[in-house]
Amino acid sequence: MNNDWVLQCRSLAKTYREGDSGVSVLSDINLQLRRGERVAIMGSSGAGKSTLLHLLGGLDSPSAGEVWIGGEKMSALKAAARGRLRNRMLGFVYQFHHLLPEFSALENVAMPMLIGGEAPATARKRAGRILEQVGLGQRLDHKPGELSGGERQRAAVARALVTRPACVLADEPTGNLDKKNAINIYRLMLELNEGSDTSLLVVTHEQTLAERMDRALLLEEGQLQPII
Repeated sequence: MNNDWVLQCRSLAKTYREGDSGVSVLSDINLQLRRGERVAIMGSSGAGKSTLLHLLGGLDSPSAGEVWIGGEKMSALKAAARGRLRNRMLGFVYQFHHLLPEFSALENVAMPMLIGGEAPATARKRAGRILEQVGLGQRLDHKPGELSGGERQRAAVARALVTRPACVLADEPTGNLDKKNAINIYRLMLELNEGSDTSLLVVTHEQTLAERMDRALLLEEGQLQPII
């Protein structure tokens, strides 16, 4: 496969077994994402959008097909190597922030770097810098329970970007936010994309966001189609 692509998949499929039968969720998915490219995936609830992101991010295994991250075939790697590749190349943002409640914003954001083996001082410095970028420079020592919903999601975006990943996978990242905070989060993600050349693959129902992306794709009946 072409190593110029940050993320790609070929003939990707996912079927869940239910007794003696199977339920096909995804079928023959083909996708390529360049460095710095911004792509939206849209579709109705239950169409399999989250399943697709989990497969692309190496969080689940496909029933058929292959995923490459940074030119490396995921199925050829052992679990530990897949985890290291994921930590180095990808950032994840979910509808719920998933910050650890017992840790401060700074500690939460530094965690991916610590998991990747960075020195604590380096991780804290980088985490503090990116939290300032997302407007939380005065909230470094605050725990998630002391932050507003919009602030928690900004911290989650900072955590996804702290390792300088090649690609961020975002699954309805503003689904739990009001319209004002949702607009702020989307603007923040697009600004950080432009500043760092990080690719964005975003599952969203927001037409206004999809229109600001380089491409928008519709997931329907298990397959991806361009939205014209």
